[in-house]
Amino acid sequence: MSATLGQPAALDTATTRAAAGSYSGGLGEALIKVYLGIFFVVLFAPIVIMVAAAFNAYPSPSITIWQGFTLKWFAAIFHDARMMTGLMNSLLVAAGVIVIAIPLGLAGALLLTRLESRANGILYTVLVAPIMIPGIVLGCTSMIFWRDAFGVDAGLFTAMMAQASFIASYCLLLFMARLARQDRSLDEAAADLGATPFFTFRRVTLPFLAPTIGTASVLAFLQSIENFPTTFFSIGPDYTLVTEIASRMRFGLSPMINAIGVIFIAVTIAASLVWASGRIRAERRGRTAA
Repeated sequence: MSATLGQPAALDTATTRAAAGSYSGGLGEALIKVYLGIFFVVLFAPIVIMVAAAFNAYPSPSITIWQGFTLKWFAAIFHDARMMTGLMNSLLVAAGVIVIAIPLGLAGALLLTRLESRANGILYTVLVAPIMIPGIVLGCTSMIFWRDAFGVDAGLFTAMMAQASFIASYCLLLFMARLARQDRSLDEAAADLGATPFFTFRRVTLPFLAPTIGTASVLAFLQSIENFPTTFFSIGPDYTLVTEIASRMRFGLSPMINAIGVIFIAVTIAASLVWASGRIRAERRGRTAA
């Protein structure tokens, strides 16, 4: 009798708990959706405004004062000699940073993953430390070092070396993550067959690292192109695209800056689509071969 009388109470309790769980779950999902909505608005609203202002004929970046659709700000970029020179300098510095940072990062990663020593922790800290050093410090110290030690005046070369000093650390982390997944038995098998260490590196390790080399090169390029503090304090009288844009902000913004941002966004999206399509084709070829 007691069990029969207690059963409805148990059912009521279970129903109440289920309803409470459903209510709390629904409320949680609603809060997550609201949060995601606010997050994407805060993230993309400035980009949308910037893109819209690039097509506005008004002489100052604005979307509230609309004077008609125009493409003149995009044409103005190519007629601005200093902007084009800054872009060329940025590309030159970025190419130099890739050439310097990739071998340095790879060498450091090989050292830390191959060297079995109690000093690995200290070496890791030293090699990764440049990431945490402020850009102004890296820029100033690089400029002073190359000037006092080798008599090199501040310019594109010192900016290149200053950027490479910390971008190489990002490349090192990428290479270390890749090398941690490498099958070391392949190196041992190559050594057993009489291969030299250089031959093993060239025919075994380097092909395994090829995807990461591409990723690290793209990362180094993007880090170099957008870097301002390190570049500004190490480039001297020369200038890159970002330092030229920053110098012009003192005299008021121009919609041409918005047009440059639109071009960078378009190039980034196009490159991402090309990369994604390449990955999809590679996966399809892999499934077909399997």
